[in-house]
Amino acid sequence: MAENKSNYRNTSKELMAFIKKSPTAFHVVNNFSQMLEKSGFTKLNERDKWKLKTNGKYYVTRNDSSIIAFCMPENEDFYNFQIAAAHSDSPTFKIKENPEMIEDDNYVTLNVEKYGGMLMAPWLDRPLSVAGRVIVKEGTTLKPVLINIDRDLCAIPNLAIHMNRDANSGIKYNPQKDMIPLFGEISAKNKFEKIIAKEANTDTDSIISTDLFLYNREKGTVWGAENEFISAPRLDDVMCAYSCINALIKSKETNKESVNVCAVFDNEEVGSTTKQGADSSFLADVLSRISMCKGKDNEDFVRACASSFMLSADNAHAVHPNYKEKADPTNRPYMNKGIVIKYNANQKYTTDAVSAAIFKEICKKAEVPVQSYVNRSDIPGGSTLGNISNSHISLNTVDIGLAQLAMHSPYETAGIKDTELMIKAVKKFYETAIITGENGEISLK
Repeated sequence: MAENKSNYRNTSKELMAFIKKSPTAFHVVNNFSQMLEKSGFTKLNERDKWKLKTNGKYYVTRNDSSIIAFCMPENEDFYNFQIAAAHSDSPTFKIKENPEMIEDDNYVTLNVEKYGGMLMAPWLDRPLSVAGRVIVKEGTTLKPVLINIDRDLCAIPNLAIHMNRDANSGIKYNPQKDMIPLFGEISAKNKFEKIIAKEANTDTDSIISTDLFLYNREKGTVWGAENEFISAPRLDDVMCAYSCINALIKSKETNKESVNVCAVFDNEEVGSTTKQGADSSFLADVLSRISMCKGKDNEDFVRACASSFMLSADNAHAVHPNYKEKADPTNRPYMNKGIVIKYNANQKYTTDAVSAAIFKEICKKAEVPVQSYVNRSDIPGGSTLGNISNSHISLNTVDIGLAQLAMHSPYETAGIKDTELMIKAVKKFYETAIITGENGEISLK
């Protein structure tokens, strides 16, 4: 038992270290790429002609913020695709164009807009900084450069209780007024672009455009009476994405019948309707090219997809100790109690009896506990990338996640065991051949 606790703790600390160096979706994908390279994966480019080898390991990115990695099986005439999917983005504030604003001839603030549906109040009074992508002109070339201002750069100060005596009775936040970060005193005027340029190792005239975001600077931590919880920024959904990538890397006993795939999409928090989102052609493009590279025709590809399976991995709401009534009466997931299978009658989640049964059996083989999540019938829930990606490429899919508190806060809480449990379950998924029979029977080998 002590060894398990040590494994849980070490995995959680590795996750938090990854989150610290991955403040935006661009950094998440860049760091995943480095992990894959170290594990023998070869980078592909969508614009090049692909040549895929038996037992080869590959990855491809789109927009530098989405990534798909895959392992080719021994069997050249592979049976299906087994996919684990998650997302790289989290709710935050995007820096607008021409961001500097002068306030009262004394302060410089930064003009920002909401990205995704976040809890706004927790962004107040925290150390913040800026990270993302800048496009730098070098001669006639436009070059993307990742930047991270790795210091406390700004904050969004609260209004004192003395100036709003009703503050503790509830505030409706206006993002254009209440959520504007303070960057500096008047002497900081015209310095934002210079700071960004310095970090990009260029000058301000060479920066053509930017995709920059605020991020919370607070470090992840392990806490609780028995060190049973972790808190960190961006657990939703880096926690699942990190688990799925690690599972693919660690799956050395890959089954011989399937192409094992890990897809991490950007822009899930804003609807996925981008060229790099789950509502794009990215997954379908990659899977069809894998099929074509192995000499299969379109009918072969459709047959492979019809036999395929996907895990749509995105965190789930744990029962909140202060708001127990917000959870469903009979489906009440908790942190550290195993992977959550998510259900919704209106198909906001893709889980059905078949996909749930398959995943439960895989978790049983992995000795990983499972629990279920369903919204209260009078509280509408969110959706995730599973049903969106299924509109482009139809696969048997189960929606899963890890139980957490304070979802969409800049500092979220989860269980110390759960990252390790997700890695074990997804690894076993990759190592298990899922074979569909003539009459709909499913065999797990």
